[in-house]
Amino acid sequence: MVQIAGKEIGPIGYGMMGLFVKPDQAFEALDAALEHGCNFWNGGEFYGPPDNNSLVLLEKYLAARPEGTADKIVLSVKGCFSHATMSADGSPEGVRRSIDGCLAQLKGRKTRIDIFQCARRDPKVPLEVTLGVIEEEYVKTGKVGGIGLSEVSAATIHEAVKVATIAAVEVELSLWSTDILTNGIAAACAQYGIPIVAYSPVGRGLLTGQYQSWADVEKAAETNPMVRMSPRFAKEHFETNLELVRRVKDIADAKGCTPAQLAINWTRALPKFSSSLKQAMPEGAVVVPIPGSSAPERVVENAKLVELSEGEMRQIDEVLDKFVPAGDRYPSSVPTNT
Repeated sequence: MVQIAGKEIGPIGYGMMGLFVKPDQAFEALDAALEHGCNFWNGGEFYGPPDNNSLVLLEKYLAARPEGTADKIVLSVKGCFSHATMSADGSPEGVRRSIDGCLAQLKGRKTRIDIFQCARRDPKVPLEVTLGVIEEEYVKTGKVGGIGLSEVSAATIHEAVKVATIAAVEVELSLWSTDILTNGIAAACAQYGIPIVAYSPVGRGLLTGQYQSWADVEKAAETNPMVRMSPRFAKEHFETNLELVRRVKDIADAKGCTPAQLAINWTRALPKFSSSLKQAMPEGAVVVPIPGSSAPERVVENAKLVELSEGEMRQIDEVLDKFVPAGDRYPSSVPTNT
């Protein structure tokens, strides 16, 4: 078992971003996550509309479940970011407004947020000020269990550990997003013993194999904002990126697992084979992937542990060595690795 902020979590977590897309399935999806050991839940105050975001849905879920259910969940929450302006607010007032608002939405169903992280670093506010407010006013008072970082650079990690204890670093990691393996982020996390929370381990759904044509993308974009905004789903890039999906499916078929299971468990296996891969995770690193889905059957699929051999990891490594994703991870308006 992995520990984050002093709490044990399963080897695979659960991302709550997409819950609002099909809220009628949310309770079943959350039940499936807990039943299959995915007790590390990653939510956000901006994951969905204010009246139906991940925290509002979580509060309703806990209200409908037996007492004690909240204690089984290790909750990580992102805030201090406006999707309307695509800007971070790490000011003391912004931090208080965000954390107090998240706790208010939970209505006491869960009395503390286990990990809180600003979704992006605010370049206008010194890091020690932002983290200092979280530490002094929320961690020390028991309202927050620990401080996380999200979409940060290696330089920010090195700076942050000097002013606060960092419980986790959440960054994108998947077969089509391997930047952290070469830009110093994974190395920094390994150096300080900070678990890496890998979001979008199935490439926003692309690596599941559910998108086989441009028509599939257009249909998904009607309800999924991440598909709408991602340059890698743009029509001019889609066919290039689909080639990776085909190669992943071939390896998964030979393994006897689904493409999603292969992609998720590849992130977990990276540190184990650090010495034999070109796309390598530093030895000693810990990776917790957080796939998300509002479909209960998909949650069950994503929760399955699949052990990959060195030969299989090398086979994947050879594919990645020849593949260059088309398009950026985010539009230019969205700050990344700040």
